[in-house]
Amino acid sequence: MADSLRRLINNESCRILQEKLESWYKDYHINSCDQNLNRCCEIIEMNSMIQGQLFTILNQTAREGGHYAGVETIKSRLLPWLGTCFSSTTSGRPFETSLSLIQESIEKERQLREFASTRNHELQQLEKELNSTRLQLTLVQQDLAEAQMALEDTKTKSATTLLAAEDEIVHLKAALKASQAQEESALRNLDRLNDYEQQVQILKDEIAILGAQKSVLHSRLARSRSPSPRRCQSRSPSPLPLRSCSPGRARLTNAARHARLVARFSEIYTQERLDAQNLLRTYIDDLEMVQRIIYVAAVESFHAAKMAFRQFKMRVRKTLSLTYSGPESLEDTVLDYIVRHEDLYDVQASVNEVIRAMNINPKISFPPEVDFIMISSLIRELCRVAFSMQTLVPPLDIAFGADGELFNESKYRRSYDSDFTAPLVVYHVWPALMENDSIIVKGEAVSKRGALWSRRSRSKSRSRSMSPVLSHSANPSRTLLPRSRSPSPIRSGSPRPALNTSTTSDCLGPCAFT
Repeated sequence: MADSLRRLINNESCRILQEKLESWYKDYHINSCDQNLNRCCEIIEMNSMIQGQLFTILNQTAREGGHYAGVETIKSRLLPWLGTCFSSTTSGRPFETSLSLIQESIEKERQLREFASTRNHELQQLEKELNSTRLQLTLVQQDLAEAQMALEDTKTKSATTLLAAEDEIVHLKAALKASQAQEESALRNLDRLNDYEQQVQILKDEIAILGAQKSVLHSRLARSRSPSPRRCQSRSPSPLPLRSCSPGRARLTNAARHARLVARFSEIYTQERLDAQNLLRTYIDDLEMVQRIIYVAAVESFHAAKMAFRQFKMRVRKTLSLTYSGPESLEDTVLDYIVRHEDLYDVQASVNEVIRAMNINPKISFPPEVDFIMISSLIRELCRVAFSMQTLVPPLDIAFGADGELFNESKYRRSYDSDFTAPLVVYHVWPALMENDSIIVKGEAVSKRGALWSRRSRSKSRSRSMSPVLSHSANPSRTLLPRSRSPSPIRSGSPRPALNTSTTSDCLGPCAFT
């Protein structure tokens, strides 16, 4: 037993245990939970070792005292202590509670370690994701920087291209102005040249007229000196003097005059027709009646111009046939003469004839306080164009149109207020222009369903607001002679009654050419 005590003293276990307790007490608040538990377990292990040595010494001491030695001490002290299962003097808890607490603490420590390891793993994953996101952000920033550089480069190139384009536009404008100035200068020079040619032509015409008059005078003088049985025929009409009609001029200029007249016909449709329509709308509210009036004016203008052209052509042929002996045919010479002397056409007589025909047309009506003479400018231009179209080879004419005819897409175009599914024409707005049997300029017509029959029932009741007697009393210069309307040459192929062309006949005398 003494040896055991000596070994216990030499081991200094109690002193080490005391030092460990003091050290743990000092570092308790600094250490973590795991460290404190490790310290506690170390102290318990050392304490169990010391207790084991003390129980060994207790056993040896009890043996040395005999069979009943130390019984009272064991009963009074050891057994109660063992009975309380090593209860703590401070807490008063049984030993099983301490074990359960230790197990719970160990389980919680294990859970904490697992939770800490899980958290560490999640933190590592988050750090990896963060690093990956930072890398992606860096790449995106690099791409953005490259895109900005490309955008700046594109802006620079666009600005350069825009400046170059603006410079080119400026140069092109300057070139255009220069070309326009050159064109204007060339046109002015051409006008001057045309004026010079006209003056030269006038002088040549005057020379030719004087020569013709001289030859006529010489022939008359010769006939007066030598009597003849046919002296009564010597007073025949004097030959029509020519204005230096060059052979084939009408045929040489036919294409140019054709294009000019077609363009002028279209221009009348877009300008003069609309002006006349706006003027008539101030007195007539019915747009259909206004358009009918303009269409009738166009048809009658072509008819009057064609009749005047026939009369003019017959007089020229009759006059030239007396003395003409040139290499060209008489018809070509007559046509050349008419082309050169279109200014001799008495357009006012045709305008008066058109107005007289419109006054007795049953399809149109007009308020009594106004007159068709207000659209005389449109009629005059149509008559001039129609007269000039008769000098072409072949001549141009307007197409025949009748209310209720089948709508022809190649001949007319529908007006904006038409029914585009209606098959019949209600009325015409503008005639189509024809060359032989082919349409070269489309007209305009109105097509509506169900409107034709109602309009036919009212057509008989429509009449001119001013009667011929009232018109004669209001304006003596425009006396209306009642006459029957014969069908147009376009409609039936037969000529209409001859017009009063006394004014035209007077202008075709020798005084008109001097």
